[in-house]
Amino acid sequence: MTDQAYGGVPGAANRENDGAMPTATPTSTPTTATPDTDTVVDEAVTLDRPWVVLVWNDPINLMSYVTFIFQKLFGYSLEKATSLMLDVHEKGRAVVSSGTREKSELDVFRLHEHGLWATMERDRA
Repeated sequence: MTDQAYGGVPGAANRENDGAMPTATPTSTPTTATPDTDTVVDEAVTLDRPWVVLVWNDPINLMSYVTFIFQKLFGYSLEKATSLMLDVHEKGRAVVSSGTREKSELDVFRLHEHGLWATMERDRA
């Protein structure tokens, strides 16, 4: 066979078929990027606003159950959990936690697992 049968790789026709593909050797050396020291960073842009988790009123869950879930998931005292539950009941929603996006996603997931209607959004502050 000729080298053409092996994709034009020189010497490939003389090799045994061991299943190995020919490897190319790099011809250039890797370069490292240097940071641009003239760039001005706006601190207001770099600071990330926290995310808040909202629990919405629903006609299904009992107020005592919602209070219990707030205590169980977030470790709130009975007074704090009751206050949040009353906000949900009377105002239609309450902010029950805030933090990073990942933490808020987890909190929403856990609330959904317990049958509560919850969403997350960026804090308006």
